[in-house]
Amino acid sequence: MPRMIHCVVLEREAEGFDSPPHPGELGQRIYDNVSVEGWQEWLQRLQMIINENQLNTADPESIAHIEEHMLGFFFDEGDLGGVPMGFRAAGAKK
Repeated sequence: MPRMIHCVVLEREAEGFDSPPHPGELGQRIYDNVSVEGWQEWLQRLQMIINENQLNTADPESIAHIEEHMLGFFFDEGDLGGVPMGFRAAGAKK
């Protein structure tokens, strides 16, 4: 039987992870509070954040910046986590 949690992203019960999807204390918080489906929403946002900010996921400073976005996206902590400034979805009018 899958592990069910109350997902902070979806704001409902959903299937949780079998193990933390990210290392450290932040990964444990995500494991405890974010569903697999909620994580997929994060991955879409992460792609946007990486592209808009030209981040390198091998760079420790970029990882720290990504983690700041994670805190904002998942837990409403800090000033980051929303859609990057100036972002326009493909096909959006100017």
